[in-house]
Amino acid sequence: MCLLPLVRLVIEAVAPGGTLDFATAERVLGRASTWRATWRTLEVGFLSMLVSLALGLAMALLVAASDIRLKAALVFAFMLPLMIPPQITALAWMQLTGASSPLLQALGIAPPPGTPNPLYSREGLILLLGIQHAPLVFITVAASLRRMTMELLDAAYLAGASRLQAVRWIILPLLAPALVAGGALAFVSAIGNFGIAAMIGIPARYTLLPVLVYERLASFGPTVLAEVAVLAVIVGSLALLGVLLQRWLRARRDVTLEGLGGRPLVLALGRWRLAAETGAWLLLTVILVLPLTALLAAALTPAAGVRLTPETLTFANFHQVVFVQDVTRRAFVNSTALAGAAALLLALFAIPLAYLIAWRPSRLTAAVDTLAELPYALPGVVLAVAFIMLLLPPLPILGVSLYGTHAIILLAYLAAFLTLALRPTLAGMAQLTPSIDEAAQLDGAGLLERLRWILLPLVGPMAAAGGILVFMTAFNELTVSALLWTSGTETLGVVVFNLNDSGYTALAAAVACLAVVAILALMTLAHWVDQRSGLGILPWSTAADRSD
Repeated sequence: MCLLPLVRLVIEAVAPGGTLDFATAERVLGRASTWRATWRTLEVGFLSMLVSLALGLAMALLVAASDIRLKAALVFAFMLPLMIPPQITALAWMQLTGASSPLLQALGIAPPPGTPNPLYSREGLILLLGIQHAPLVFITVAASLRRMTMELLDAAYLAGASRLQAVRWIILPLLAPALVAGGALAFVSAIGNFGIAAMIGIPARYTLLPVLVYERLASFGPTVLAEVAVLAVIVGSLALLGVLLQRWLRARRDVTLEGLGGRPLVLALGRWRLAAETGAWLLLTVILVLPLTALLAAALTPAAGVRLTPETLTFANFHQVVFVQDVTRRAFVNSTALAGAAALLLALFAIPLAYLIAWRPSRLTAAVDTLAELPYALPGVVLAVAFIMLLLPPLPILGVSLYGTHAIILLAYLAAFLTLALRPTLAGMAQLTPSIDEAAQLDGAGLLERLRWILLPLVGPMAAAGGILVFMTAFNELTVSALLWTSGTETLGVVVFNLNDSGYTALAAAVACLAVVAILALMTLAHWVDQRSGLGILPWSTAADRSD
C-alpha cells in the first residue's frame, strides 16, 4: 500500500507503456517551464523555511524556555495554522488583504478599488508558507529545549554572561540539530504544499511544481500521464534530497547532552515578561485572529466585494452550503466518511503493526516501519499521481478501475496517514514491557486473544489519539484529493478550492468557517483523549508542560 504506488510511478516515468524510454523525461526536462517551476519551488521553499525558523524559534524560546504565562493557550493557538488546511489559510489571508477585503472595508481602511492584492506575489507565497509550517519548527525546537536544564545557564552566568549572551553562545548552538530538523520539515512541506501554491500562485502567475503537476494532469494528450509522472518524480526527488540533506547536516552538528539533570531550563524575563507576552499575543493576532476574522466577515456578506454592515450581514451563505448546495453537502458527507474510515482502519491496524515493530523486531519490521513513513514524507501530489498510475488501469481479475471512486481516495489516505496513527501507538508500546505478552503466551493465549484482551485496553487510547490526528488531517485534505476527485467524490478541501476558483468566494468562506469550527472541535477532542491516556503525544498538550 505504501511502496507499490511509488514503484509504479517511477516505472511510468522511465518506461511508459512498459518499454524503457527516456524520451518523455527528456521532453519534460527540456521545457523552460519545468526548470522555471523547479527554481521557483526551491526558492520559495528555502525563503519560507527562513520565515518558519524565525517564528518557530521565537515562540519555542518563549514557551519552552521562559517564564511567560498562559503557555498552554499560546501553544494551542500557535499550532492552529498547521492544523488549518493550507487552502483555508490562503483564503483567509486573501480576505484580509486587498481592496475587496470585507474586514478592511468595514474598518474603512481598504485600499482603493482596483488596487492589486499584494498577497498575489512571490512574497505572499513565502509569507503564507512560512506561517503555515512555523509550528513544525516550534515542535522540534521546543522538544530540544525541554531536555535542557538550568545548569547550562548557571555555568554561563558564573562566567559573567548576560541572558542574551547565554542564549547566543550556549542555547542556540545546542539547538542547532533541532533547528536543522525543523527547517528541513518546513522546507519539504513547503515544496509539496498545493493549497497555498495554487490559490496564491495561480492568480500571481507564479507557478510552483505542485501546481504544474496539477495543470499538466488537467490537460489532454497521449503522453500526459507519463509527463505528469516525470514531474512528480522531480517533486519527490527534491523532497527526498531535503530529508537527506537534513540528516547529513544533523550528523555534522550532532550535539549530545550527558549527565545533566535537575531544574528545568527557565529564562527569567523579569521586567521584560509583559512585553514578551504582549508581543507573542500580537503575533498570534496578526497570523491567526485577523485572517480568521476576515474569513468570517467574507462568509457573512452576500457576495464578494460587498461592504459588511449591519444591513448587509447575512447567514444565507451558511444556509446555502449546509441545506441547499448539493455539492457542499456531498463534500461534507464524503470528507466525514473518508476521514472516519481512514481513522478507524488505521487506528485498528496500528495496534498489531506496532506490536510487531516494538516486540518482534527484525529487518522486515524495521523496513515496514520505514515504509510507513515514506508516503507521509513525500509531497501529496507525488502520492496522488502514484495512485493514479497504479489504479487507473482495470484491476486484475475484477476488471474494474478504481479511478474516479471513493476507494482510490481512501487508499491514498491510508498510505499517506499511516504514520500518524502508528507513532502514538508505538509511543504507548514503548511504555509497556514485553513480559506482559510473554506471560499471556505461557498461559496459552493466542495472538488475536493477546491483541484483544491485553494490548487493545493498554494502547487503545494512544491508537485512538492517532486516529483523531488522522481524521483531523484527512477531513480537510486537498493536496491528495485535488488530483483524485471526480464528480460525486468531492471533498471539503476540493470544494473550497473550486468555489473560490469559480468566483463564489462568500460560499467558499462559509464552507471554510465550518471546517475551522470542526478542526477546533477535533483538536479539543484529541486533547481530551491525550490527557485521559496520560501519554502526552499531542504538541499543544506537551510543548507547554512547564508551569506557567
